[in-house]
Amino acid sequence: MGRLFIISNRLPVTLSVEGDKISATASSGGLATGLSSFYKDAGGLWFGWPGISFDDVDAETGRKIEELLINEHQCGAVKLTEEDLENYYYGFSNKTIWPLSHYFTNHTVFDNDLWKAYKRVNQKFCDTVVEEIGDDDVIWVNDYQLMLLPNMLRQKLPHASIGYFHHIPFPSFELFRLMPWRREILQGLLGADLIGFHTYDYVRHFLSSVRRILGYENILGTVSSGYRTTKVDAFPMGIDYEKFHKATKMPEVKHELDKIWQQVGDRKIVVSIDRQDYTKGIKDRLEAFHIFLHRYPEYKEKVSLIMVTVPSRSQVPSYADLKSEIDELVGKINGEHGTLGWMPIWYHFRSVPFPMLIALYSFADIALVTPLRDGMNLVAKEFIATRPTERDGDVGVLIISEMAGAEKELGEAVIVNPFDHDSVADSIARALRMPAEEQRRRIIPMQERLKRYDITKWAGDFLQTLEDIKSQQNRLYSKKLSGRLRQDMFERYGKSSKRLFLLDYDGSLKHLEDNPMQATPDDEVLEILSAITSDEKNELVIVSGRDRATLDEWFGNLQAGMIANHGAWLKHKGQEWEMLEPLDNEWMKNLRPIMQLYVDRTPGAELEEKEFSLVFHYRRAVPEMAHVRVSELKDDLRTMTTSLNLGILEGSKVIEIKNTNINKGNSGLRFINKAEWDFVMAVGDDWTDEDMFTVLPGNSYSIKVGLVPSTAKYHLNDVDAVRDFLKNLLGLKS
Repeated sequence: MGRLFIISNRLPVTLSVEGDKISATASSGGLATGLSSFYKDAGGLWFGWPGISFDDVDAETGRKIEELLINEHQCGAVKLTEEDLENYYYGFSNKTIWPLSHYFTNHTVFDNDLWKAYKRVNQKFCDTVVEEIGDDDVIWVNDYQLMLLPNMLRQKLPHASIGYFHHIPFPSFELFRLMPWRREILQGLLGADLIGFHTYDYVRHFLSSVRRILGYENILGTVSSGYRTTKVDAFPMGIDYEKFHKATKMPEVKHELDKIWQQVGDRKIVVSIDRQDYTKGIKDRLEAFHIFLHRYPEYKEKVSLIMVTVPSRSQVPSYADLKSEIDELVGKINGEHGTLGWMPIWYHFRSVPFPMLIALYSFADIALVTPLRDGMNLVAKEFIATRPTERDGDVGVLIISEMAGAEKELGEAVIVNPFDHDSVADSIARALRMPAEEQRRRIIPMQERLKRYDITKWAGDFLQTLEDIKSQQNRLYSKKLSGRLRQDMFERYGKSSKRLFLLDYDGSLKHLEDNPMQATPDDEVLEILSAITSDEKNELVIVSGRDRATLDEWFGNLQAGMIANHGAWLKHKGQEWEMLEPLDNEWMKNLRPIMQLYVDRTPGAELEEKEFSLVFHYRRAVPEMAHVRVSELKDDLRTMTTSLNLGILEGSKVIEIKNTNINKGNSGLRFINKAEWDFVMAVGDDWTDEDMFTVLPGNSYSIKVGLVPSTAKYHLNDVDAVRDFLKNLLGLKS
C-alpha cells in the first residue's frame, strides 16, 4: 500500500494570515480531533480547506501557505473562495444535506444554484488532489460535504482504492427521496470501494435508498452496480481513549478543577457540551431541566447545569435564531429558580480549551447528552473516558439520547428519548440518586469497550476492510475481458473454422426492462445476431428463459438454434422444437393460486405462466414490500414442493419455479456435443447461466455480464460492453 490521502472539507489545522505572518492552530470538530492523532503516524497527507478565503491571497502568500502546510502539518490546501463557502458550505451542505439528514425538513432548502456550487466545489477538490495521487495510494474521503467526490475521483483514477466515511446520519428513504438530486448523490458515493457509516441503521437506510432509487440490489452489504461493486458497512468511530483518560492528571487540568471547586463547592454538577446546532436538542434539554427543577424542588441550590455551547455556522440564519432562543430560555429558567447564592444554569457560549474541557468532564456527576439526532456524538465517549473507576465512590452517570449514534455502543448508560422532557427530567433525578456501585457497574464496561475500539482501531479497521475489498475486486478485475485477453480471443476466432455461440438474451444482449414482458430485440441486437449467423463457420444458439412462441416471434427469421424455458425446450437450426425430456405440469394447478395471491398482495408484481414454469415478476414492485413477499413466497413454495421434483430459481427481480431437471447446462450440452468445435463462447448474466458455464469444454470462453463472482472465466461490465465486444469480434462498426 502506498500513501494515505485523507480528504475532508476542513483540514485538521486552521490558518490565519496577518500581513506576512501565517499561523496555524488545531481545528475543532470530531473528525479533525479524531484523525489528527492517526494520519501522520500512517505517513499520510490530508487535503482540505485551511480556514481562510483565497479571494485576495497573492501568489507568494499562496506558496508560503502550501510550504507551511506540507512541511509542518503534512497537509494540502483546497483553495475555496467566499462564493464557494457561501454556496457550497453554508449553502448546499448546511442548508440542504445537513437538515434533511437530521430529519429537520422545515430547515431544508432545495436550490439549484446551491446544488451547482456543491458540484463545482467537489470538482475543485478532485482537481486539487488527483495530480498528487499514485496508483498504489489509498484515498479516504470524509463526510457529507464531499458526497460527489468518490465518483469524480473514480472517473480520473479507475483503479484507485477509494473509501468514503459518512459522519452524520443517513436518512430513511422516505426523507432522502425528497432530495431532487438524489440519484447523482448516490452515484457519487458508489464511486467508492467502501462506504462506512457509524451504525447499521444508517447502512440500512443507505442500502434502501440505493435499491429504491437506483435499482441496485445488495448481498450482505455489497452493492453491485453492474460494472463494479461497493461494500457498505458500519464502523462506529472511536476516540483517542488514552489521551482523554490520562489527561485528568495534567497539571493544567488540576488547576482548572481547583477553579471550578472554588466556585461550585460540593454541589452536584450536570454538564452539557455541544456545538450550537438545532440537531443537538439544546432547547429541549433546557426544558427538561426546567421540569426537573419544578418536579424535584429538593435539588434546588444543590445541583447546577453547566452548559457549554460552542459557536457554529453563525452565518446560517437558523443558527443565529437558535442562539437568541437559547439565551432567552436560560434567562427565564435562571430568573425563575435562581437565588443570590445559586444559579441553576451556567451558560457559556464559547469554545473551551482542552484542559478546561477535561476539567468539566472530570468534575461533572452527570453528562447530559441528548441530541435530537446525531451521527455519533464523541462527547459521550470522551466523558466516559475521563471517569475515575480506579478509585471507590461515585464515578458519574451518562444520560444519552437514543437518537445518538453512540447509544448503540453505550447501552449501559441511562438512555432517554430527548423529545420526552418529563422522562429526561426523571432520568436526571434517577442519576443523582444512583448508588456508586451501580454507577461503576455501568461505566466500567463502556470504558473497556471504548478502550478496545479507539480511534486507531476504528481507522485501522476501516482501512483494512478497504484493502480486503480492493483485493476481492482485483480478483474479479483480473478476469475482465480486455487488453491482451481480448486480442488473443479475436486472433483465435479468426483462425477457427467451427465456432459455437451460446448467448443469453435478457440482461446479456438486452437491458432488463421495468416490464420484462416487453423486452423486444432492437435493431442493434438483430444486426449482431445476423452477423454471427451470416458466417457459415458460426453456429448461434440463443439461450433464454422465455417461451418457444416468443423466441420464434423474435428470432425465427435467423438461422439459429434456440433454448427456451431455461432448457425445457430446444431447437436446432432449421428444425422443430423438441422437449429435453418428458415433463409433467400438473403441479402448476396447485401452485398457481398461491402465486397469484402473492401477486395480488404485491402491487406492481406480475405472474407469468410458461409451459413448464411459473414466474413471479416484481421489478416494478416497491422493493421493501417485494423483499418481504418474496421471502414469504419462497417459504410457502418450499413447504409445498418438498416431495416434488421442483426447483425455485431466483433471477433478477424474478422467482421462477420449474422442474429441477430443466437447466441451461443440460440443454447446452446437446449443442456442445453436436460437433468438434474449435471455438466456443457462452455469455450470461445471472445464476441460471452458471449451469451453462460449468458444462463448457476447458478451452471455451465463458463470459459473465457484470462484475460479480462467477464460475465464468471472464467478465464484461454490462449489456453495452457485450454488444461492443461482439461487434468488434465480428468486424461491425461500433
